[in-house]
Amino acid sequence: MTFASMTWAVAALTAFGIVLRPFRWPEAVWAVAGAVLLASLQVVGLSDIWAGIAKGFDVYLFLIGMMLLSELARMEGLFDWVASVATARAKGSPSRLFVLVYIVGIVVTVFLSNDATAVVLTPAVYAACRAAKVRDPMPYLLICAFIANAASFVLPISNPANLVIFAGGDMPPLDRWVATFAAPSVAAIVATFAALWWTQRRSISADTVATVVEQSHLTASAKMAGVGLAATAFILVVASAKGFALGMPTCAAAVLTTIVVASVKREYPLETLKGVSWSVLPLVAGLFVIVEALDKTGLTDHLAGILRAYSITAPTATATVSGLLAAVVSNLVNNLPAGLVAGSAVQAAQVSDKIAGAVLIGIDLGPNLSVTGSLATILWLNALRREGLSIGTWAFLKIGAVVMFPALFLSLAALLAFGP
Repeated sequence: MTFASMTWAVAALTAFGIVLRPFRWPEAVWAVAGAVLLASLQVVGLSDIWAGIAKGFDVYLFLIGMMLLSELARMEGLFDWVASVATARAKGSPSRLFVLVYIVGIVVTVFLSNDATAVVLTPAVYAACRAAKVRDPMPYLLICAFIANAASFVLPISNPANLVIFAGGDMPPLDRWVATFAAPSVAAIVATFAALWWTQRRSISADTVATVVEQSHLTASAKMAGVGLAATAFILVVASAKGFALGMPTCAAAVLTTIVVASVKREYPLETLKGVSWSVLPLVAGLFVIVEALDKTGLTDHLAGILRAYSITAPTATATVSGLLAAVVSNLVNNLPAGLVAGSAVQAAQVSDKIAGAVLIGIDLGPNLSVTGSLATILWLNALRREGLSIGTWAFLKIGAVVMFPALFLSLAALLAFGP
């Protein structure tokens, strides 16, 4: 068996494990197992493993910071309070509640990342629906899944996949990012709302919402967590505008916020630390190692060569096809490994912002097709299960096909029409 065939076989098995989770083992187990198997087969050496892991350093810091802030907000009841306010403002209208939850989902995704929307906002929305005596909470819970990906390229901080795609390269400064993705983001958010509303209109029209809802109390520590979140968002916007790496300021702001909240409560933040999904870190690290091995097979150079050649002869078609392929592949192997490979190819090819933007839109928005497309959607599914709810793969796919494709086509069209 050749070096390349062994690498591809291990990469395929790893992707299979992450997407399907045989034996219900966590995704991180399969990613780490794939990296260990590559090392045991001597496909990669220690230097390659370290090189792969090191490429994700900024991503790890960003994830730690965002997960810490999200768990802190969850424990202090900040998102429960936000959801209860939205429910109260619905004033008995399921349509108004749908719109309000969607708006909250946009804000959380844009400033706290799509994983926060999946992990933290989902149980808060379910609790708010239960308090409002909503008969069918699924339309409102679906918002958390779909907006988590649809709004995930508004800012660089809105999706860890954005950092993954630019790992080892230069993250575009904020002004260039906004110029590239402002119109596509609006198109994705509006189109996703319209399609999701269309698929859920019968359930919403038949639903009822209590007019009197008990509102959650906002404690002093929850207020401090909110201030910390707002300050972190401001710091990250400034850092992005200046072209700085986002991992260190995110992690530092999260640690400082945690210390301040712990001081206010006069207790150690052990429960907050326990609640963080630390398994995400070895998952991402393992994927970086596998992509490092794939790079040695010439995959990145091959893809970069194709992108470079066609970007010169047919730039518009290249951007469109690249975005569509990235979206489809993300659903087959999950958007984290797809983003790692695509990002490496885009950086090596040094293509225009429009082509790079089309790839990123495909990686971020494409996973709205299936429950295994992105880490955020997988986390959302797990959050549903903790509440005793579930949605089948086929049921989600039928909704996803209606919601994702119009949003993807319109976003790519907006990028080509209004991008730099």
